[in-house]
Amino acid sequence: MSSEDYLKDISEIKNLMNKSSRFISLSGLSGVLAGIYALVGAAAAYWLVINHSAGKLYIFHGWVFWTCMAILAMIAVLSAITGIILTTRKAKQNNEKIWDNSSRRLLFNFLIPLVVGGIYCLIILDQGRYGQTGGLMLIFYGLALVSASKYSIGDIKYLGYIEIVLGLIASYYPGSGFWLWVIGFGIMHIIYGAWMHFKYDRK
Repeated sequence: MSSEDYLKDISEIKNLMNKSSRFISLSGLSGVLAGIYALVGAAAAYWLVINHSAGKLYIFHGWVFWTCMAILAMIAVLSAITGIILTTRKAKQNNEKIWDNSSRRLLFNFLIPLVVGGIYCLIILDQGRYGQTGGLMLIFYGLALVSASKYSIGDIKYLGYIEIVLGLIASYYPGSGFWLWVIGFGIMHIIYGAWMHFKYDRK
């Protein structure tokens, strides 16, 4: 057996090990759509706050606050549903099970930082510290991506790093939290999702 055959066998064994320990059917297109949902939702929330404010005094309480929370929840639900549908379709194309040990590990490691961060953000909102929530969302979401990357496509950790950095900047400059949220959840999702789509989905 030639050295090329040995290298080919080693490469195939490595691919099989990755498939058995990682869930690799995440859809890049779902990231693009999640980014679009975030931009549309952010535009709606911005219009709502601006058009119900008195001059430079932004009103963010009462029904305006709860409407913005409803928009945020709708973005999360639509993103989750889209991700499940497109990931399920890709898993079938790859002859990969949608629910196995690798996908369970992925989901568990993704949800732990995300749920903890979500609860903490609710506590911050209840205390009226609205300026901190954008940064906290970015930080905990970034941590969730980094944590989950060990059980999926490793490249998603780089998006996680970007989200964490944006979150830290937003925490230092609370007044810019909304726009950094738009960049992190909207623009970066579209850019990274498109890159993942052309790198993995189009093969």
